[in-house]
Amino acid sequence: MKPIKHAARLVLGSVSLLTGAARAAAPDFDAAHRETIETLRDFVRVDTTNPPGNETRGAEFLKVRLEREGIPAEIVGRTPERGNVIARLKGSGRKRPLLLMGHLDTVGIQRDQWTVDPLAAIERDGFIYGRGAADDKCMTTVCLEVMLLLKRLNLPLDRDVIFCGMADEESSGYYGIRYLIEKHWDKIACEFALNEGGTILEENGAVKYVAVATTEKVPRTLLLTAKGVSAHASRPRLDNPVTHLASAVAKLGEWQPPLKLNATTRAFFAGIAAVSPPDEAWLYTHLEDAVVGAQVQEIIRRTNPIYNSTLRTTLSPTILKAGFRMNVVPADATATLDVRAVPDEDWPGFRAQLNRLINDPSVEINEVEGDGRKFAAPSSIDNEMFRALTHAQTAVFPGRATIPTMSTGATDSAYLRPLGVHAYGLGTVADQRDGGLRAHGNDERVPIAGVRPFLEFVYRAVQEAAGSTK
Repeated sequence: MKPIKHAARLVLGSVSLLTGAARAAAPDFDAAHRETIETLRDFVRVDTTNPPGNETRGAEFLKVRLEREGIPAEIVGRTPERGNVIARLKGSGRKRPLLLMGHLDTVGIQRDQWTVDPLAAIERDGFIYGRGAADDKCMTTVCLEVMLLLKRLNLPLDRDVIFCGMADEESSGYYGIRYLIEKHWDKIACEFALNEGGTILEENGAVKYVAVATTEKVPRTLLLTAKGVSAHASRPRLDNPVTHLASAVAKLGEWQPPLKLNATTRAFFAGIAAVSPPDEAWLYTHLEDAVVGAQVQEIIRRTNPIYNSTLRTTLSPTILKAGFRMNVVPADATATLDVRAVPDEDWPGFRAQLNRLINDPSVEINEVEGDGRKFAAPSSIDNEMFRALTHAQTAVFPGRATIPTMSTGATDSAYLRPLGVHAYGLGTVADQRDGGLRAHGNDERVPIAGVRPFLEFVYRAVQEAAGSTK
């Protein structure tokens, strides 16, 4: 089936006959929302910044809440302080398990750049502010609440539902997903997984569409190193490595890698075209136009960095290192490039193109050893789990669209897809104006009101995909 035609059906929503699970008594979502927000506040106050991580603090916090509801939970870790928490609700075994996952760790904090205490979970203007509020303690807390609701309602299940709060997502996954796959795969083995990576986009106070990530970019780190002769700075040299490195970085920083759409991103742009004003829709339907395609892509590059990153492999210079004294020309200079490759990128060809662009024999390109993330096929948009997500969207956001998307960031789902797991990235309601959720940024936050429909969306999808049909 052609992906664009399938996407056109997705954006219209879906109505289906209710299964036995879907007819089960609905939770009190307002009460569940209040509980979720209270748990999220307390969770944000648990410092799990990575490095050093100390995720066991967060794992213990969640373990207490699971076990007081009668859900057995365990903490496993490569080291005592880098724990992962796992819990399971048993089903009949008629279907393979569903994994609800989120990570416990957060990125670091520049406290002097925040307007609030980043670990105080302060409520202001309808948001909870705090490091990890959006990435990823909101998703992890919502998954926890879904587990609690399933247990309290004693919902009959056709498949086990597994909860896992993972360590070390913000680094290499060595203490988290990679450790679990290596040592405890039996505890999290599943057919489907719900994780971070998507969004429910809100504009002007109304949800525009629900984006579900079915694939994601693969991160790669490259180092540019320029070498020359160390000398007294009072005698300028043509082989100054700082000058050569600066020229190379400028060339790559200005370069726009070529358009590289895949089945998921074609479906994404077809989907948003169907729900966008005519002038915006025209852009999304003319990306590959032989006459105006280049102009359209440049407009998107300048006006929408998120969509531009969805169109191609990207690279961003992030760190520059050179010299140790003002009056000494250094012998070398180094720049770090953060590259996010589309899943089907020709990686050797991409590297060769960088060398051609730099065109300077004094500058070398070397790749930093990665964290094991592999290129893998996207998760299917034609299976029981994706249909359940579409049905849940229709119930919670009627008249809106479920659109598959490619996450431009990196998540633990990248380790699951090569193992045959269909992993889907979700996210809470977010308005991208005024900085959005500010994940990884200063004053990170999550909208309190937006968590309510997100919670219901996830619960309904899990209920349909895992609940008994008898």
